[in-house]
Amino acid sequence: MVCATTMLASMKAVTFQVGSPQASISRSVPKTHRIRPRISRAAEAISFLPQIDLCTCSVVSSGRSNMSHGEKGKFPDAAGYVGFANLPNQVHRKSVKKGFEFTLMVVGESGLGKSTLINSLFLTDLYPERYIPGAAEKIERTVQIEASTVEIEERGVKLRLTVVDTPGYGDAINSQDCFKTIIHYIDNQFERYLHDESGLNRRHIVDNRVHCCFYFISPFGHGLKPLDVEFMKAIHSKVNIVPVIAKADTLTLRERDRLKRRILDEISEHGIRIYQLPDADSDEDEEFKEQTRVLKASIPFAVIGSNQLIEVKGKKIRGRLYPWGVVEVENPEHNDFLKLRTMLVTHMQDLQEVTQDLHYENFRSERLKRVGRAADEDVMDKDQILLEKEAELRRMQQMIAQMQAQMKMKPGDD
Repeated sequence: MVCATTMLASMKAVTFQVGSPQASISRSVPKTHRIRPRISRAAEAISFLPQIDLCTCSVVSSGRSNMSHGEKGKFPDAAGYVGFANLPNQVHRKSVKKGFEFTLMVVGESGLGKSTLINSLFLTDLYPERYIPGAAEKIERTVQIEASTVEIEERGVKLRLTVVDTPGYGDAINSQDCFKTIIHYIDNQFERYLHDESGLNRRHIVDNRVHCCFYFISPFGHGLKPLDVEFMKAIHSKVNIVPVIAKADTLTLRERDRLKRRILDEISEHGIRIYQLPDADSDEDEEFKEQTRVLKASIPFAVIGSNQLIEVKGKKIRGRLYPWGVVEVENPEHNDFLKLRTMLVTHMQDLQEVTQDLHYENFRSERLKRVGRAADEDVMDKDQILLEKEAELRRMQQMIAQMQAQMKMKPGDD
């Protein structure tokens, strides 16, 4: 799985195929913005080992391989070399052939640029005909769930990306229960995966579990709103939360740093658990350690999204044009867009593992406990019914005995 993440991280040329094969977008990321893949030294060493067919190599008791003279040039004859070091390559080939799946959820109030940011991240238009309701329609509007799937292919590696949007969140006058629909959707995906995993055919299970949630925070307040706190507390045990400050170009650098500190303090104060990036291993190089440190220090990410190409100094860039200048989307000095994309790409495998090992296992254990309690209650109900029937049977037997005794009595015995 490390190799798969590596190939996703080295985003040299990405092709998005939505709907028909003709609808594709290709883009080459500048060299200065390429993301360094996370490769361990062991994986680098394994990649240079020769390919070995274990089916044609039989090992005798002396530890040497039986092979013909013509095969000596193909197989190494070093003493003690068997060939199982090639196993990671076999896993890599199988994973590449199968492909990968990832589900990203975006949640936040309307007008914070969620759709624009997603289109900027993946260089595609997931919402070509988006309908924006008026103020009167938002009064009684409920939260909806819209899932869009896009197929991404890079150097033969296929990724099935599903983006789950939540239009209507926080739009109604009474938003007390607006996030129950979102929680119900997350639980339903867990329930579906548990059902497929417990079925007879487990070879082709489609993983639609939500692996990451970008939660968009408004830059116009002084921190988190009550709705933000309640929502994140409700889902932090079900999904990996990545807080995102939307429309960062409305803040000065000092305001942005102050808002970040305020949000982190409130998250800690309310006991909200957000996604924590794993520490770099000791054997990683200094460049990757520095990258991990910068990403951790950037949370929550203050981002800008734009699909507009602007020509600056003879070079076309994506950004926002203002009377006083241009804000570049992919300029790390202007916002954290590149850092957010780097985090998503380089830690995509870790997000999936945390979802599987933590959130899904918690759901699974709780679900099994409920089933066990229901079975125990069912047994207790049956035992109670039997006891009641036995008591009723004894009462009827006593009544019959009394009636028989009365019938045997003579009239003069009274």
